[in-house]
Amino acid sequence: MKGKTIQELKLGEKAFFQKTITETDVYLYAGITGDLNPAHINEEYAKDTFFKSRIAHGMLTAGLISAVLGMKLPGPGTIYMGQELKFTAPVRIGDTIKAEVEVTEIVTEKNRLKLRTTCINQNGDIVLDGVATVMPPK
Repeated sequence: MKGKTIQELKLGEKAFFQKTITETDVYLYAGITGDLNPAHINEEYAKDTFFKSRIAHGMLTAGLISAVLGMKLPGPGTIYMGQELKFTAPVRIGDTIKAEVEVTEIVTEKNRLKLRTTCINQNGDIVLDGVATVMPPK
């Protein structure tokens, strides 16, 4: 299985991955990373925060972008080189998040792509916005 090469890609090309964020996802992410911030894992604590309930880790949401890049566009063999991120709204347990990437720049001579990266919840709210730099497979 191999992703698209730089010659096969087009400006404006898009792909996405969609997932409903579960309590299990949040606890597994907390355990794997060691990020046990009570804003993510303690409902009683979270009730007194700005968001009034637990929220998913921002980087858990960002990880959905990695799924798109590594599995769909460009796909398997892609090297994820960099990511600029802005978290624009909280992701709550039970939210369905659509992570989408769009090819915005192709640098053939360096085998590099820039892609707009967005995550959108079930209400159409952008919860993450950014730009990724990747090296597609040869």
